[in-house]
Amino acid sequence: MTTSESGEVTGTKDKDYNLVWFTEQCLSNALRLETYIQDAERDGDDELAEFFRRAQGESRKGAEQAKQMLGRRLSG
Repeated sequence: MTTSESGEVTGTKDKDYNLVWFTEQCLSNALRLETYIQDAERDGDDELAEFFRRAQGESRKGAEQAKQMLGRRLSG
């Protein structure tokens, strides 16, 4: 079995799937980081909480950019 699927099996080209996967991973990461932020805040570690907030912001930004790109590619 081949590890490179070019759309014949799934009907979705690899690059489209990769973009969907990336979007989901960014959103999932943003959710997970919320837990990490709460853990740091509970322990009074403001530096760590802020670090996780910045990382969460970057994950949200990546997800938003990917959603926009995906929308353009799927509608065009």
